[in-house]
Amino acid sequence: MLSVAGLGQSAVADAVGEDQPYAITGNVKLDGEPLAGIRITVTGGSYEAEVVTDAEGRWFIGIPDTNPYTVTLDETTLPEGIAVVEGGASQEVQIGKSDRVVKNFFIGEGVRNASGGFEQFLTRLVYGINFGLMLGLAAVGLSLVFGTTGLSNFAHAEMVTFGALMAFVFGVVLPLPIWVAIPLAVIVSGASGWLLDSGLWRPLRRRGLGLVQLMIVSIGLSLAVRYVFQFFIGGSTLQLPGFDSPKIPIFGTLALSVIDMASMGISLAVILGFAWWLMGTKTGKATRAISDNPDLAAASGIDVEKVIRTVWIVAAGLAGLAGVLWAYFRPGIKWDMGAQILLLIFAAVTLGGLGTAFGALVGALVVGVLVETSSLIIPSDLKYVGALVVLIAILLFRPQGLLGRKQRIG
Repeated sequence: MLSVAGLGQSAVADAVGEDQPYAITGNVKLDGEPLAGIRITVTGGSYEAEVVTDAEGRWFIGIPDTNPYTVTLDETTLPEGIAVVEGGASQEVQIGKSDRVVKNFFIGEGVRNASGGFEQFLTRLVYGINFGLMLGLAAVGLSLVFGTTGLSNFAHAEMVTFGALMAFVFGVVLPLPIWVAIPLAVIVSGASGWLLDSGLWRPLRRRGLGLVQLMIVSIGLSLAVRYVFQFFIGGSTLQLPGFDSPKIPIFGTLALSVIDMASMGISLAVILGFAWWLMGTKTGKATRAISDNPDLAAASGIDVEKVIRTVWIVAAGLAGLAGVLWAYFRPGIKWDMGAQILLLIFAAVTLGGLGTAFGALVGALVVGVLVETSSLIIPSDLKYVGALVVLIAILLFRPQGLLGRKQRIG
């Protein structure tokens, strides 16, 4: 019979989440001999991490909080005829007084039990919708900027990080109630969009810089701001109030916290409000007119610069809100957290159709669901890759995106 024993403070060759404040560790051996390549997965709420044991049979997974987590030993990676014979392949653990816990499995000769595939799929689907809605807020803002200015703004990732940092400043440093801190963070994020357009993008547009040059400027701005964030907060992970709120069982393995449900509700409410603004207000209609044909919009009397200024404010505010929700979904705030999902944001915009705000939302939902559900069949470390591969495949058959229109080039 096999026992997964403790590692203490020893180093682990194969480890994930080493920057997290807590950890779950183990050591896999069969009849005293270490087993390498055994897959261990830790899940809890929206957090998921996966690792395989090293040559000594050791594994280490960092976790962000002390909530209960489910540790799963993938029996398909065990030798033939060997299975978990006590407690099941998935077991719940919780951090105690120390900052780490050791998880023990007992295995030997036995029959492997299949886990509930439908429950796992439902759980990942709900998390995917939550992730997609959050991603959609950022993608819609990026699409608005592209539609009105033609700029592919790589610094949009730092707007996402900035919103989360402002929520931390207002909610933890000051500290204000979180229901006050989040709206203030969104307002300050919107103000940063106004400042960026006034101080940087509008002067560059007036100088007649091309789109490629503006894109290069956005890349440089992104790198500069990202390392400014690192200078002030370092490499540690910061947490917002309520990040460790308990999970409420919904169905099977699906459990959502109040924060998870509030995140989805806020995302839906903001998206509906944005749709009303874009379709029903004068500024929203002007925004769509500029996206269709800026020269014709200007000739018809629309103040293009004023609308673009408004678009930057809205885009930055949406990105800031997405950053706050992303900080709860991860959970945690890091200096490069926006950059970690930048390619997914661009993927959502491209998949939905360049310059179409509603297309960006649809693309974000598709990407979010693909990212989360793909972890059921591929390692979680590769789930972002799976979404990008699907993006490429779809665009091979529909280059204009899901809601984009075919355009003649040349």
